[in-house]
Amino acid sequence: MTAGMRKGLIVAAIHLALVSSLGAKLVIDRATRPRVWARTYPVDPDHPLRGRYVLMRVQAEAIGFVRGQSFEGVKLVARGETLGLEAVSEDTGLTAHVTTTRDGREVAVLDQPLAYFIPEHVHDPSQRSPGEELWVEVTLPKRGGPRPIRLGVKKDGVLTPLDLD
Repeated sequence: MTAGMRKGLIVAAIHLALVSSLGAKLVIDRATRPRVWARTYPVDPDHPLRGRYVLMRVQAEAIGFVRGQSFEGVKLVARGETLGLEAVSEDTGLTAHVTTTRDGREVAVLDQPLAYFIPEHVHDPSQRSPGEELWVEVTLPKRGGPRPIRLGVKKDGVLTPLDLD
């Protein structure tokens, strides 16, 4: 084995270790961190350079927010089986604002959009019939934004996960 081959194998091993450690962290977070559902509304379903995905704004129960104010420190919290956004004094890297929904409820909306990638052959799940709401199940990491797991549709108060395979 030449010195160049040995260096190449070392670099490949380092890359493999980095990617594996990230994958392991995500698997461990999914197994140990809370998983909740959050109501969303789509922003942009497709981007030619990134492939097909649903870009969503996540809505949640507003905890400690003041109407009309945007908050620089937002903490993700589990409120039963749904998501809550709590205004906190420290900078968490997440921002949110309070808005009023069509039915008159005040909710917090995470300013950072959430992308969920979908296969090419699947119909765009963000296009819903009247009376249907798009929801996303997410993992709540200790730091950072929510991590999407799967999409679901809520109709007549019943949340049904979508099969997008």
